Amino acid sequence: MKPQIFALVPLLLFIGLVALVAVPLLRGTDPAKPESPMIGRAAPAAALPPALAGVQGFAPAEISGKPAVINFFASWCVPCQAEQPFLARMAREYGIAIYGVNYKDKPAALAPWLQKHGNPFTAIGADADGRAAIDWGVYGVPETFVIDSAGIIRLRHVGPVTAAEYEKIFAPLLAEMKK
Repeated sequence: MKPQIFALVPLLLFIGLVALVAVPLLRGTDPAKPESPMIGRAAPAAALPPALAGVQGFAPAEISGKPAVINFFASWCVPCQAEQPFLARMAREYGIAIYGVNYKDKPAALAPWLQKHGNPFTAIGADADGRAAIDWGVYGVPETFVIDSAGIIRLRHVGPVTAAEYEKIFAPLLAEMKK
């Protein structure tokens, strides 16, 4: 080979790297918001035991026939604190049931956390070993799913629900589902 060809290798590698980064951006995908194969599929049907004594556990069969929001959270999760008011707002403004899945948490820590930050949940299931999170495709907490009345996952939101995301993403979808 001629030495000129070796001079092109760095240029070709650079072009390949730029394409690797540019293509997802041009397609409009946000790498911070991964696509989920769960969208358009039925919600996993595994029931979870109560996260606290005296609190109803999470049984997906109970939400059949009505829209619902499923929120994976933990008391040790700082962003989970920030989204609590928006979960309560969803329940209040749209009359939608919010089901909590307490991810790898201790009941002793959960009760005071709920007292301090509020409890917007209709029921809270314990996912002590993280198996339910795997079934749902959860990467970490918080993650929120919107389920339609047919039990189909319509939205997966990774990270805390913020005011902007509430207005831009959740409110329109919940209003549409309420019709």
